[in-house]
Amino acid sequence: MKKTFFAAILLTSAAAAFAQPPADHNTFTIVKKVDHTSVKDQAHTGTCWSFSTTSLVESQAMLAKAGVFDLSEMFTVRNIYTDKARNYILRQGKAQFSSGGLGNDVINAMARYGAVPENVYSGLLLGKKQHDHRQLDVRLKSYLDSLLKYRPVPANWMEGFQSILDDHLGKAPEKFTYNEKVYTPQTFASEVLKFKKDDYVFITSFTHHPFYAPFILEIPDNYGSESYYNIPLNDMMSLVELAIQKGYSVMWDADVSNANFKQADGFALNWNDGKKVSRPIDPDAEEGAYDQQVRQQLFETLVTQDDHLMHLVGLEKTPAGKKFFLVKNSWGEEGPFKGYINVSEAYFAINTISLVVPKAALDNTLRAKLGLK
Repeated sequence: MKKTFFAAILLTSAAAAFAQPPADHNTFTIVKKVDHTSVKDQAHTGTCWSFSTTSLVESQAMLAKAGVFDLSEMFTVRNIYTDKARNYILRQGKAQFSSGGLGNDVINAMARYGAVPENVYSGLLLGKKQHDHRQLDVRLKSYLDSLLKYRPVPANWMEGFQSILDDHLGKAPEKFTYNEKVYTPQTFASEVLKFKKDDYVFITSFTHHPFYAPFILEIPDNYGSESYYNIPLNDMMSLVELAIQKGYSVMWDADVSNANFKQADGFALNWNDGKKVSRPIDPDAEEGAYDQQVRQQLFETLVTQDDHLMHLVGLEKTPAGKKFFLVKNSWGEEGPFKGYINVSEAYFAINTISLVVPKAALDNTLRAKLGLK
């Protein structure tokens, strides 16, 4: 998807970083833009969860003055494949095994396995320049299903699983050199990135569980049964806006399979059902109403689903004062805004499934309600 900040009122640096929008689009004012790394391309993989949350971690490293990093998404993907495989075997195939995932997977994997730079482990072999996991996903799943036909399952089954990962992604490094010092992935994450799992919280907003308490989010890709803090919709919207204002970015998990998510046009708006949308898109066009009840109904009827994860990196306004979130996607520099998309508050409110938010972005009132230190 794409998103370039609308030029006329942009700072010179922003204008240089993003392509000019079409002349018939309204000009946006950037209220706040969080430092972040460049747009990547997940290509033919289902690994948006790793790209989006890795981008969040990179932004946090920049904010903490730890440095500017290009981290390996595929190192984390490999580790999560391994965790999912073990879970799948122990649950005798009655569990999710796919390329999909959630933001918490990245945070948990970095805490357990560490992280490495992209140039240490790209996951690309034989000169390939684009990720393609279609064959890999089929091989991994077929291998696991073949194991489950036997009792006992071979004790060394993980060796075969790792061999398939090696064939497609390359062997994972146990040690590597960075700035003339040798690190393991774990020491790199803790000493160089200054990464801490407790620096992040997982947030959602649904009424079928109590507010201000954690619950296990019931979506297929939550294979690890991770708990998310449940807060009212208004609190969630305020949290995201205040986080951006304070200089923190947010990992956004959302439904993008509906007709209102228009990557090719660079906008996601909650248009009224049945209303014909003119082109070019008017960002100030009237949108459908949203509230907690509408959001809940769409989730429980499986209309709103966990489709795609992205990195929310800015807040902007139209000349009329309408707010949009600036979202960095992982589909390469596609669309009119070079990999970014403008997401209205209404679209965000209705279609959000979950968030990963730096804990420091939460104000004291919300922290107290959630019991966080």
